[in-house]
Amino acid sequence: MKKILIVIFTITLLIGCKKFEELNTNPKLATEVPAKFLVSSAQKNLVDVMTSSNVNTNTFRLWTQQWTQTTYFDESRYDLITRGIAANFWGILYRDVLRDLAAAKDAVKKDALITDESVRASQIATIEVMEVYTWHVLVNTFGNVPYAQALDVSNPSPVYDDAKTIYTDLFKRLDAAVTALKAGGAGFSSGDLIYGGNNSSWVKFAATLQMRMALCIADADGATAKTKFEAAFADAFTSSADNATFNYLVSPPNTNPIWVDLVQSGRKDFIASQTLVQMLDSLNDPRLPFYMTKNASGNYTGGVNGTGNSYKNNSKPAITITAPDASSTLISYTEVEFMLAEGAARGWAVTGTAADHYTAGVTESILEWGGTAAEAASYLAQSTVDYASSGSGAAYKEKIGNQKWLALYNHGFDSWTEWRRLDFPVLKAVPGLSLADIPTRFTYPVNEQTINSKNYSSASSTIGGDKLTTKLFWDKF
Repeated sequence: MKKILIVIFTITLLIGCKKFEELNTNPKLATEVPAKFLVSSAQKNLVDVMTSSNVNTNTFRLWTQQWTQTTYFDESRYDLITRGIAANFWGILYRDVLRDLAAAKDAVKKDALITDESVRASQIATIEVMEVYTWHVLVNTFGNVPYAQALDVSNPSPVYDDAKTIYTDLFKRLDAAVTALKAGGAGFSSGDLIYGGNNSSWVKFAATLQMRMALCIADADGATAKTKFEAAFADAFTSSADNATFNYLVSPPNTNPIWVDLVQSGRKDFIASQTLVQMLDSLNDPRLPFYMTKNASGNYTGGVNGTGNSYKNNSKPAITITAPDASSTLISYTEVEFMLAEGAARGWAVTGTAADHYTAGVTESILEWGGTAAEAASYLAQSTVDYASSGSGAAYKEKIGNQKWLALYNHGFDSWTEWRRLDFPVLKAVPGLSLADIPTRFTYPVNEQTINSKNYSSASSTIGGDKLTTKLFWDKF
């Protein structure tokens, strides 16, 4: 009898638990996140971290001496450790961007509502292009990183892949993605906050990204760089209408992160760098009022990097970029013209001359920021700017490097990459530090040393040491 009662009690308990679970389950609540929401989330997180001026994640404007700091200036002195900057940047790209994109790709593959396989292929290709962009940022920041074994929650200790090998695979992925996008299947009808599901735009973005990546490896593998660049430029951006632009909104929480960091917060941490202001001023550059405000005395002045500076007595970032709804661009047509100028200067088979594309790049940048065609023409007529005579016969890396650095204002990461590649403009490291030069990479996150110590040690040894001054595989000079 006692056994019977136990059985009855157990059955009753199980039935009761099942009913209890049913009562606590919302039948109208989705159990899986649709791909379009994951794509939106990944895009916003990606653009946010590339745009942000928050020193907990993004110090690139400081290192490239576009901006500097007032009271707190550890980051201008290349301190990544105090705030865990490397870990934050690494975490956002792996956790909030790549993981969302991987989940979006899985969702598309499993979506039974997609009956046209060309649509499925197109949506997966769009995600692939975004993944490639994110991976290229990671590689260009750290060097060797977990790649083939990354994003597997069951493997907390993934192997680090060789950076050059990753690049080779990224090129292959771009080629496959472009082929799928050109096949004509519809992209994301919603969720794509950059191009609204326009496949042609994603093809142009992919081609432009391939050009950027090809130039990155040009000094390390010239033959591959030439092949990839020449194969891509015909499909790349042809006007500013093609720009990969993310449009922020005027009201939180979808405002431009620079507005959040500088205006909403009420903080007075950032001012113009003396390096940038002096170059703009010396060249009579018409972009100066679009880049910076005047100081309290009505002049344009910048602070010294790596030390304390007066907020009141120096220029600040202009409203052009501090407005809540100021847009942010991942890659622009301006950059394409400078890339074509460099390709032509290297002797690659592109249409037009280096001088033509250089002139177009400078002009487009001035127009993009609010200047006029007449101002651009006057600016380019100066011997210090004109391609044929700028820099007193300087090599193309100096000519293009200086003007590309100016054009990439507010694109801190890209500016840092171009400075590492071209070695221009000549930027002086903060004096009195143990570092002889401005950092050429982020060191690996500290938690990698404990969680993934074996692979961390191997990667560090392979790249020449986990140091700020270790050069990446493509940085040969």
